[in-house]
Amino acid sequence: MALDAALACRSISARDDHAIAAVIRDVMTEHGCSGPGFSIHDPEVAAMSAAYQSHESRYVVVEHLGEVVGGGGFARLPGSALAEATCELRTMYFRSVARGRGLGAELLQHLRRAMREAGYRRCYLETTTPMHAAQKLYRRADFAERCGSMSNTGHHGCDRFFHREL
Repeated sequence: MALDAALACRSISARDDHAIAAVIRDVMTEHGCSGPGFSIHDPEVAAMSAAYQSHESRYVVVEHLGEVVGGGGFARLPGSALAEATCELRTMYFRSVARGRGLGAELLQHLRRAMREAGYRRCYLETTTPMHAAQKLYRRADFAERCGSMSNTGHHGCDRFFHREL
């Protein structure tokens, strides 16, 4: 990905687990998404590198001057069959230092290519009403809003749902 000199993207490793967990928890709390039904409570948050080791999933971290400031990933949509070829965009969050640089759009484009390479044909995601910038990003990337959830992800705190063909 083409980033400014202070930013770098790479696949997650075990050394990133603590830092990306802090980013996820801080950003979700900042947006009022710390109660029950949000991914902040998912067990994978504490060990993201282990959760994204299969050929069906990826997670990318974003660094600014060597510090993890964000990331995003995907995995098969819970409850879906492999033949359905539907993945879920997961835990894409950035600290303020990484926002407003077009990085979200660039990371999303990178992840969509990786989703297709992994064999997925469609992508689903969940977010919340207070995350206005995220919703704008998804709409600009041709995600269509849905009336409800496509799966039982356990994130019943989310109230906005999007999908698109890849």
